[in-house]
Formats: sequence, structure tokens, C-alpha cells
Amino acid sequence: MSIITISRGSYSHGKEVAEKVAGKLGYQCISREILLEASEQFHIPEIKLLRAIHDAPSIFDRFTYGKEKYIAYLRSALLKCIQKDNVVYHGLAGHFFLQDIPHVLKVRVIADLEDRVKEEMKREGISDEEARYILKKDDDERRKWGLQLYGHDTLDSTLYDLVVHIKRNKIDDAADLILYAAKMTSFQTTPESQKLLNDLTLAAEVKAALVNEFPTSGVTAKNGAVFVKIEIPLSQQEKTTNAIKKIAENIDGVEEVGIYVTPLIGVD
Repeated sequence: MSIITISRGSYSHGKEVAEKVAGKLGYQCISREILLEASEQFHIPEIKLLRAIHDAPSIFDRFTYGKEKYIAYLRSALLKCIQKDNVVYHGLAGHFFLQDIPHVLKVRVIADLEDRVKEEMKREGISDEEARYILKKDDDERRKWGLQLYGHDTLDSTLYDLVVHIKRNKIDDAADLILYAAKMTSFQTTPESQKLLNDLTLAAEVKAALVNEFPTSGVTAKNGAVFVKIEIPLSQQEKTTNAIKKIAENIDGVEEVGIYVTPLIGVD
């Protein structure tokens, strides 16, 4: 029993590989469903969420924390969906959100640029020049996204347990490689790894609830106890801590709330 995340560039056949793997394992295969779930739960248009995990943060986003808010919503929706295990997720951000969970097999599917260009030309009916421009822009945006929000390049192989090249390896070969890796003992769910995922999911749910009012808050959880870190002026401490507790305590699974305040120096 495990969870598999598949990261891929456009026209790299990652979707086909993910569906093949899920079918052979009898796992649920999800991608856009996460966007729809987050959109419905948090009342955010799907297009805004899609841009949040595709486009690099703008200057405006950095001041308003707009992208961080949408990422918090997506992260919460994804973690709640995969918490039940036996899932293949293909799309952006899975490898970032689940780095510390042992039973998650993180896969990167890659393909040669020339093959991707030909595939996009065929599917979209566009010229070589147009396809090449779109793919380069798309790849650059995804790399900037990872670097600016997480400090990691999506092309960094250390983010993944397995990198599969679609060329010599065909789609069926790629699926078989992933299936073999998924059966390894190190990627099987254990009570300890499930507990880590449960804690991460609860923290993400609390963060999503807090992010609109307290976008800079940091949240962790352990055994039902939630810990919130925030930097605020001392004059706002009592009001802020009371508001955070009220929000956090209203979430299922939260048994205790601890708040750690770092005073903002020179701000009243």
C-alpha cells in the first residue's frame, strides 16, 4: 500500500504513465480533481488555483500573499485526498508537498524536447516555432515557481526517488519500472509513516483555515496538538492569539493549540 506522485512537463506522457500505473495497481488516479475539490471547498475559481501552481509568483503576489493562499488551499485538498492511501497523483506540487512522507514514491517523467515539440505540434495544430516557445515558457514558469516558493528547481533529481526517461523506455516500460519500485519495502505504508501523513494533513488544514487572515503563520501538528508560529507586534498579541485559537479549535482533529509569537521589532 503506497502513494505515488508523478511530476512531468507538458507533453512528456506523464498522464499516460500515471493512468497505466494506477490501472495496474487498482489505485485511484487523480490530478485536476484536486483543483476542483479546493475550488469548491474554499470558494476560489479553478483558474486562479491553476495559475497558482503554474505561474511564477508576481510582485503583486509577494505583497498580498495571494499565491501562498491558493497553495495552502491546494496542499490541504491534496493531503486530505491521499491520506486514505492507494493513490497515484500526477501534476504539479506533489513532490514538494510530500517530501517528508516515507511511503510516497516520488517520480519524475521526462522526455526529449524535440519529441515534446512534435507532440504539441500534432495535438494543438501549431508550428514548430510556436510549440517550442510555449514549452520553453511553460518549463521556465514551473522552475521559477519551485525556486521562489520552495527554493528547489523542479529539474533537481534529488527531489525524486525515480526519474524515468520516455524514449528508450516506452510508456509501458516506464509504468513497469514504477510498479517495481512501488512494491519495495521502503515505500510501503507503516503506522509510523501514516502518522506523519496524518499530522501533515492536519497542519495543512489548519494553515488553510488561517491563511486568509494570517498568511505568514507557520503551522505544524503532532498527535492532535497544533503549533502555530507567527510574527506580530506585541500590541496585537492577545487579539491575534485569541483569533488563531478560535479558528484552529474549530477544525476536526485539533485537540490542543499552542501559539508561539515572535514580536516584530520597532512595530507597534
